[in-house]
Amino acid sequence: MPNLRDLLNHIKWTQDLSKVQIWILHRGAPKDRLVIQGSEIVSIERSFLQTSTASIPFHRIVKILYEDTVVFQR
Repeated sequence: MPNLRDLLNHIKWTQDLSKVQIWILHRGAPKDRLVIQGSEIVSIERSFLQTSTASIPFHRIVKILYEDTVVFQR
């Protein structure tokens, strides 16, 4: 499994983070999945993503898409 922090930082600094969709495990959401856009990310911390409304631990990320291409999937 790739290091999610390194993967997201690579996209942030060499590509365009706003073109990313991050699928997370979110109990209570339809099918227990929630999709956030890369543009919602405020910071990439050591073990979680920070958005303006939540801290999302990396272990909750189930899939990452970059321009409709899967770059990470559990």
